[in-house]
Amino acid sequence: MTLKIKRIARKRETRICLSGQLRSENVGQVKAEVGHGGPRVALDLGEVDLVDIEGVRFLNACELAGVSILHCSPYIREWMLQERSQPKDHPELG
Repeated sequence: MTLKIKRIARKRETRICLSGQLRSENVGQVKAEVGHGGPRVALDLGEVDLVDIEGVRFLNACELAGVSILHCSPYIREWMLQERSQPKDHPELG
């Protein structure tokens, strides 16, 4: 399954609804949508059923930049929190 992106523009915010799998190969496309969304953007993850590590890191970066993350499944939210608490350099990978 791929990722479906639907933009809903409202007066006060733009909601970007994602459906499917948020994987590393989709991050650039979602990033572009967020960039075109204006000053108040929300990502709606209500229909996202799978993410990879790059997707989690992207979602964390979005939150740090002020993008709201809506309807995030508990497993994705927990993974985001775990990733935030990890040291930034990973000696086990080197």
